[in-house]
Amino acid sequence: MFTADDRDRLLEIARRALEARVRRERDPVPATGGALDVRRGAFVSIHRGDELRGCLGRIEPDWEVARVVSHLARAVADSDPRFPPVSVDELPRLSIELSLLAPAEELAITDIEIGRHGLIVEFGRARGLLLPQVAAAQAWDVETFLVHTCLKAALPPDAWRNGARVLMFEADVFGEPERHPEIRTPARL
Repeated sequence: MFTADDRDRLLEIARRALEARVRRERDPVPATGGALDVRRGAFVSIHRGDELRGCLGRIEPDWEVARVVSHLARAVADSDPRFPPVSVDELPRLSIELSLLAPAEELAITDIEIGRHGLIVEFGRARGLLLPQVAAAQAWDVETFLVHTCLKAALPPDAWRNGARVLMFEADVFGEPERHPEIRTPARL
């Protein structure tokens, strides 16, 4: 669904929003039109070399993808509680990765494919999500992926066996290859 041009436009939106937030400049107005107006959940990850520097997402597909990407790229600059705010000096060394989410659905555990599916585990008010690329990068099997998603939700590691709801989703994952050449651009959606 997202062409190479759409991906380039979304990466440009993310880069401009991230840099504007870090430099304390006015928020740029994201481009619109075509696939950029599709409502999608998304995650914006920033990396410094091979190290994660921040990652924030929005699961609900209630905003246009260009708006979601712009909002998250601004927020990831200083709102991921695991990391200090991004400094202006860091900007040239950061690369952006986008994960555009397809709608989540309940499927059988046996349908989970590592590298293809991301997971959401819910129980009561607790919810944890891991993107498809996490399990692939860690070389996890399906059970390990489920355990870590439960832990992300602050649930017992076996909650997926004991009444927690498990949802799967696919994601179109791509990044700034000139800044981070090891990011592959699979066409998943």
